[in-house]
Amino acid sequence: MALPNTPPVDFPSFKLVLVGDGGTGKTTYVKRHITGEFEKRYEPTIGVEVRPLDFTTSHGKIRFYCWDTAGQEKFGGLRDGYYINGQCAIIMFDVTSRITYKNVPTWHRDISRVCENIPVVLCGNKVDVKNRQVKAKAVTYHRKKNLQYYEISAKSNYNFEKPFLYLARKLAGNMDVKFVEELALVPADVTIDVAAQQQIDKEIELAAAIPLPDEDDDNMD
Repeated sequence: MALPNTPPVDFPSFKLVLVGDGGTGKTTYVKRHITGEFEKRYEPTIGVEVRPLDFTTSHGKIRFYCWDTAGQEKFGGLRDGYYINGQCAIIMFDVTSRITYKNVPTWHRDISRVCENIPVVLCGNKVDVKNRQVKAKAVTYHRKKNLQYYEISAKSNYNFEKPFLYLARKLAGNMDVKFVEELALVPADVTIDVAAQQQIDKEIELAAAIPLPDEDDDNMD
C-alpha cells in the first residue's frame, strides 16, 4: 500500500480509513502523532488528507496510511473511492454528542459495503470533556457487531496508541504484538481526570456482562 508520488517503504504498510461525523476529532487525533502532522499528503480528487503514521512493534516497523476525510463527510457521506482497498478502519464518535453515536451504524455499513471483513475499532472521543452525553452503558453497538471499543481523548493523548495497536495485532494475526518505542506525540493540550475515567472504564466492563437489548436502536439514556 503506497501513495502516488510517495516512495514505498520496506516494511508493512496498510490503508486505514478514519470515519465519523464532522467535529468528532478525527483530524486532531491523527495529528497528535508527529509523523502524521508533518508528512501529510493531500489527494484532492476525493478530498482526503493521507498521513503516514509509523510505529515500531516487537515484530518490526509498521506504517498506517491514515485517510482523513478533510471535512467531506459533512456533505452527505463519502464516495466509494475513499474506502476502496481499505485494510482497517477507525470509526469515531464524540461522547458529548449523542447524534454522532447514533450515526455510527451508518459509517459501519459504508465500511462493510466496500471493505469486507477488515478489522474495525470504534472510538468514543473527548472523554476529557465534563458534560458527557453518551453514557458508558449506552455504548453497545460494538458488541452487536463484534468491534473493538476504546474511550480516547485526542487532546490529552489518552489511549492514543490503543486503536493502532489493536489494528496492528489483527493485521499481523498475532495478539502478542507490542509497541516497543515511545510514541512521538504532540504534547497534550488538556489533562484528563484519570480516576474518573478509570471508573467509566469499569462501567464499560460491567456493561459488557449485561445482555444486549432486543431493539435495534441503542438506548441513549
